[in-house]
Amino acid sequence: MNLYEHQIATKNPQQMSKVTNMIREDVAKSGVKNGIVVVYSPHTTAGFTINENADPDVVHDMLYGFEEAFPTKTRYYQHIEGNSHAHIKTTCVGPSQTLILHNGELILGIWQDLYFCEFDGPRNRTFYVKILEG
Repeated sequence: MNLYEHQIATKNPQQMSKVTNMIREDVAKSGVKNGIVVVYSPHTTAGFTINENADPDVVHDMLYGFEEAFPTKTRYYQHIEGNSHAHIKTTCVGPSQTLILHNGELILGIWQDLYFCEFDGPRNRTFYVKILEG
């Protein structure tokens, strides 16, 4: 079936966590060598992005940029739960990413990793990985 479920516990209100190695482990378990890997978050305040993996300042700067563009608190938000900023940020990164699998390896640039993006933490989250052969 090649569907994998993961749990991830976030510790901060907003954070980006590398999950590339978790996906690589799923690929190894699946035995699939060529195809597509879809990573999906069923949450409206958390998603995925692919970005810089070498300099942790990039993650810091991305979170800072999201906060500047979509501040946590503003008098204009009407959503009663107080997490409108998280919904907007998740809409920007999206709930999923699609990766190419070739010869048993994810095709990523040398400086790229897959990140789970938490915008309404800390929380215990679930995400899914679907590996499609072809």
